[in-house]
Amino acid sequence: MDIQTRKLNFIQEILAVNNEKIIDKLESLLIKERSKEDLFNRYTTEDMIARAKRSEHDIAEGRTITTAQFKEDFENKEKE
Repeated sequence: MDIQTRKLNFIQEILAVNNEKIIDKLESLLIKERSKEDLFNRYTTEDMIARAKRSEHDIAEGRTITTAQFKEDFENKEKE
């Protein structure tokens, strides 16, 4: 079964639902999952390769911090 057929079947199932709590749950799930999808699709492959190359260059140039320092900086910024 292809994705279009599955979506149409799912729409038909939703149309048959008369319970508002079920609709609320489906809406919440859809919103949550779409936001995750948007997060992962934000960068192209080229963007990710460029970021990796910049990171490698920074490491080679000694522009790094420890995990402990990162956590400390992050916690301090949260307090601001």
